[in-house]
Amino acid sequence: MKYSRGCSLTFSDIGEAAVLFDGAKGEMDLDVQRQIWALSAIMEKAGGIIETVPGMNNLLVVFDPLVTDRQDVIEMAEINWPPPLSDLRPGRLIEIPVVYGGEYGTDLSWMAERAGMSREEFARLHASSNYTVFALGGQPGFAFLGGLDPRLATPRREVPRVQVAAGSVMIGGVQTGIYPTAAPSGWNLIGHTHAKLFDINVAPPALLAPGDIVRIVLEDILP
Repeated sequence: MKYSRGCSLTFSDIGEAAVLFDGAKGEMDLDVQRQIWALSAIMEKAGGIIETVPGMNNLLVVFDPLVTDRQDVIEMAEINWPPPLSDLRPGRLIEIPVVYGGEYGTDLSWMAERAGMSREEFARLHASSNYTVFALGGQPGFAFLGGLDPRLATPRREVPRVQVAAGSVMIGGVQTGIYPTAAPSGWNLIGHTHAKLFDINVAPPALLAPGDIVRIVLEDILP
């Protein structure tokens, strides 16, 4: 059930000890996303908050009902919305090498044709943008990347693949992303990277974090 108290922040109860705050209407909005990161930083310092999880233009706040309650959590979020952005952690610039096409980029040719481009034009355009990590989710270390050139946007597959290789570089709708581990996916495959996006043996295990900037380094374009 969703509620609102006249501000742009809506909220939904998630069980008895969590609240989901939504700052947008499903659209990728970097300004709203920055506010979500800032609100997360404020909320996680409050007493009784167990965890904050930034999502795509939303924030999940898990609280300890023995220390605080839902009403206090909601009021805290509303008082701090929109939050100041001055204390946001500056994002890191992460370069990721990518080989386009080949056995891991089997959708590149038809996607390029659909966009009215050559394979090389499509790959180079994809590699020319800097992508912002909006949120992590779906699987450990998977980053939802904003900043895709709208000419490259491609609807997700009607029938997902049973398994996509780790390191697969993909496009799904208006987003691009890289799979940290092998898993099913309905996104379209354009290339591959050997960069390790998730390693449980290092700290932190995820290579990327919300606010980071991903720069693609084009290594090759294979037939």
